[in-house]
Parts: sequence; structure tokens; C-alpha cells
Amino acid sequence: MTTPSPVRLPSGVRDFLPRAAARRRAIAERLLSTFEAWGYARIIPPVFECADVLERGLGADGRAAAIRFVEPVAAEVVALRPDFTPQVARLAATRLADVGGPLRLCYEGAVHRLVGAGHGASTQREILQAGIELIGADGLDADAEAIALAAAALRAAGLTEVQLDLGHVGFATEALAAVEPAIRDAVALGLARKDRGAVARATVDLPPELRARVVALPGLWGPLDDVLARARAIAWSPASRAALDELAAIAARVAALAPGARLSLDLGLGRGFEYYTGVRFAAFAAGAADAVARGGRYDELVGRYGRATGAVGFAVDIEAIASAQRAAGLGPPEPGLGVLVVGADASRIAAGLRGLGVRAAPHLGVAPTAAYAVETGWTHWLDLDGGPALFAVATGARAPIPPAAILAPETWAGSTLAATFAAARPEAAGDPLAKG
Repeated sequence: MTTPSPVRLPSGVRDFLPRAAARRRAIAERLLSTFEAWGYARIIPPVFECADVLERGLGADGRAAAIRFVEPVAAEVVALRPDFTPQVARLAATRLADVGGPLRLCYEGAVHRLVGAGHGASTQREILQAGIELIGADGLDADAEAIALAAAALRAAGLTEVQLDLGHVGFATEALAAVEPAIRDAVALGLARKDRGAVARATVDLPPELRARVVALPGLWGPLDDVLARARAIAWSPASRAALDELAAIAARVAALAPGARLSLDLGLGRGFEYYTGVRFAAFAAGAADAVARGGRYDELVGRYGRATGAVGFAVDIEAIASAQRAAGLGPPEPGLGVLVVGADASRIAAGLRGLGVRAAPHLGVAPTAAYAVETGWTHWLDLDGGPALFAVATGARAPIPPAAILAPETWAGSTLAATFAAARPEAAGDPLAKG
């Protein structure tokens, strides 16, 4: 039997070293910057809350995924958030209730879930997310804004080939309305897995006409116009036809707001029937094992906290974006100019560089290696011994600096030395994630 390491991590969590952390930080910053550009204000809710309050806003999957514990001071059962949306709903219904609407709010942080509790392919208990909620805005324009913003945010994060699958809870729930709960749950699981055989087996005892509606659902996905045409041919009620009309109208609005967005329909989206109330969507990108973003309309959730109002939103999986970036050949972001100062008087010279706005620190160990500099985020080192020179880590290029110029940091501003450091900034060569 293998002896566990005394410094092990619990299963389902991980460390991110500097370069991996920089990638995820850059993704989060690009997402938040896009959200804010669209008018969304950031909030920072707590990592854990009273379990009974948090669980008001969770569906069955969320309740099953919640990690609970007894808070030792108050002796209350609390839960780590498995989802940000209930927290945003609570704030909208309480502390922001008198602000008016609509509220455009965004967030970024970690959610924590028990593994295997119905939240997709992830085996991680800690998932980094960013997302938005548009609360107090009913109608198709709000739905389209959320979907178009998801497309814009993913593009800002470097994903140019994203597939947006649109669905509508009203279509599937109308088909399943007359199905008993046990069969409905089995069908929903089959739909989530796109398993036509499972749906067929679960519905074998249903009346033929009802069964025909249900078993058609897993096949109703693909190009927008094609699926709409096939779905309209079998739509059986005013409610199912209304759901299709809404989807067509939302898709047209999204196309206008996000030109070039790749839209498709999936009327068999199998998760969240008890949570969402209208349009649902998921975004997929090559290289990510599961959706990079999910969202939809949830008009009943905020009311669970005391304020009945409509809402729509989405969450982005930052780790899924990182996987998609790697698959697309996008490396981690290049660090900004960072100078490691080596030699006598390094602390004073580093302080002078910081005064110029350059990230700098004295090197306190043996002579640095390129591998050390890359892993810890330095782009250059400044060697003060043997004739001052600025070395570029990536290329090994050496730029000599006159000894007299390096001795008086207070004279650097506006000098040729300042120009030397300005020219060395990596951003002058372009940001790899900005391509496309």
C-alpha cells in the first residue's frame, strides 16, 4: 500500500504555479474587462454562506454538490458556494432591492463542488469561474444581450471558434409535462448525455404519441434553421411553438449584437429543468472537455429570496478556457517588463527602476538561470558586475549600459537609459492573446 505524502493535497484541488496562474489571471481579467465594458459592475460575495439560505437558490444538482460543514463559532451549518447565481440573487433581492433595475452584476472567483454531483465532466472540487447576471430585465433583448456578451467575452479570452448551442426549457418541459417524475428524471439524464438509447428505454411504457415527442428530443440539435424547421413540424402545442418563436427571435438579435457568432440549436438540453424558465445556452470550444460557458433565463430564482423579478445570466469556466487556449496553440500571456538586478547595489538600482514604473527586484541568490527567470516571470536581468548590461531572457541579447548612467537612479527619468528599458517591454512586440 502506498504511503500518502505528508504534504499531499485533497483530491479535486490543485496548485497553479506562476505561469499557469498568470494564464488564468489573464483570462479572468479579460472576461471581467469585457463584462465591465458592457456595463456590468463587479461584486464579491463570500465563499461560504448559511446552507439553508444558499440552498434556496440551488437546483437538485447544486444541492447535491454543496460541501457543507459546521461553522465552529456560531455552530451553524454553512456551505461552500457551488454556484454564484444564488448569491447574486440574494443580493438583488435584499441589499440592492431599492436600487431599481435592471441590475447588471458580474463576479469572478472559485466555486466548490462535490465531484460527480451532476455538473458536467469536471473532476475538480474547486472551479474558477467568472460570470454575469442581468436582473430585473424581462424579454428577448435581455436574453440576447447575455448570449452576445458570452460570445464577446470568450472572444476576448482568445477563443475565436466557439459554438453557441441555444435551447429553450419550454420546449422540452412541454414534451415531458405528462411524464411521471421517475421517467422524467431518467429522460433528463439521457438528454444530458445525448443518449438516444437511454431515452428510448426510459420511455418504453409511455403512450405512443407522447413517447414519439420525447424520443425526438435528443435528435433536435444542429444548424439553427434546420432544427427550427424539424421542430416546427412536430410542435404539438401553443407553448412548444411559442418556445420556438422565442428562440428564432433571440437568435436574430444575437446575430445582430455579435456578428460572426456561430449559433446552433439544441432542444434536448437535459439539465436544469427545475432551475431555468426560458432560453438556455452553452458554449463549446475545441480542446475543452465540457462547455466553456453555460447560462440561461431563471425568472423564479430571485423570488426565492423575497423579490419576484426576471433574470438571465451565465458562468464561464476559466479552466475550460485555459484548456481550449492550449488546444488552439495559445501560450500563457507574456509577462510585462520585469528586471532582476544582479550584483552590488542591486537593491538601490531596483528601487530606481521601480520609480520608472519598471517591475524590478534585487536577485538575492546565486547567478540566475534562464529557466529560473522564465518560471518566475522575469523578462530581463540587469548585471551590474563586469560592466553593466541588460540581458533579454528570451533571446540572450545583451545591451551594454554606460557605468556612469547606472549609478544615479534619480537621473534616469527621460534619459536614454529610460528609453532602453521602454524599448525592452515585451508588449512592444504584441500580446499573443490579442491575435484574433
